[in-house]
Amino acid sequence: MDCNTLDNKMPQIELNDASTRFYDDVMRGLSATPKRLDSKYFYDSVGDKLFQDLMNCDEYYPTNCEMEIFTQQTAELAKAIVGSGDAFDLIELGAGDATKSSHLLRYLIQQQADFTYLPIDISENVISYLNITLPVTLPGIAIEGLQGDYFDMLKKAAAISGKRKVVMFLGSNIGNMPVDDAHGFVRVLRDHLSAGDMVLIGVDLKKNPKTVLAAYNDKEGITKRFNINLLSRINRELGGNFDVDKFDHYPTYDPETGACRSFLISLADQQVTIGSEVISFKKDEYIYMEISQKYAIEQVDAMANATGFKPVAQLTDSKQWFVDAVWVAK
Repeated sequence: MDCNTLDNKMPQIELNDASTRFYDDVMRGLSATPKRLDSKYFYDSVGDKLFQDLMNCDEYYPTNCEMEIFTQQTAELAKAIVGSGDAFDLIELGAGDATKSSHLLRYLIQQQADFTYLPIDISENVISYLNITLPVTLPGIAIEGLQGDYFDMLKKAAAISGKRKVVMFLGSNIGNMPVDDAHGFVRVLRDHLSAGDMVLIGVDLKKNPKTVLAAYNDKEGITKRFNINLLSRINRELGGNFDVDKFDHYPTYDPETGACRSFLISLADQQVTIGSEVISFKKDEYIYMEISQKYAIEQVDAMANATGFKPVAQLTDSKQWFVDAVWVAK
């Protein structure tokens, strides 16, 4: 199917702008060869709950590793970003509920650091939640939430004040991109910063392949349900009729490249209708769902040097499975 005709073939349901983008992205991905879906659509209300469950399961280590860094090395993190003590804006991309960053925020407040917290998130609900709750849970915090696209909001942050910027990009979100795309993202990030601004970036490190694979193939099947839920979301919001029992979840990990990928596999020859469109699947055909890229610690420094930053600090958890790296814009 020609994706250029999508606007003329909308499903017979009422769609707002966000739903129209969702539909266009889904149809474009499922019309491609090979088929793919955009992982950003995992996170509806059901997906959010499943991801919380996943973060709490035994095999999923990244959250606990980064939380250890933020709770056990808070002073070191603060020292690295405070620098000479000048005033700064602490900007968090994709802030979510700020669970990890709250430990750093609390410490900075206790140390009377001169900073304003600028959480950025695409979700209006998230920003509203942070604007309301953080002044209560963290008395004395100066906060201004920014709802929208990362780079649009970075421009807005620059317009709000001329203070030095410290940008946090946590949770190994950089790993949700292939390596080349990650480098491209960081280059654009650098373009939005000035010399002397800083980045605090969380990166999941290469480790025993069995440990990595287990995190994306947990014994309780939460990761499988998390992936399958995107098909259910298409059914709920776009008028699809996926039979989710006819798809299985399959993760892979390549220890050489560090690429951990997730796929959904069609268990039968089948046709799926989304609105007025019909998508055909062959038995054993896959849908590429997401990548969770892992890096050697040397590659983290190399990424900084290749994209206009100077690496100045690396803080790892006790197992050395995860790193929060501090870079300075050159």
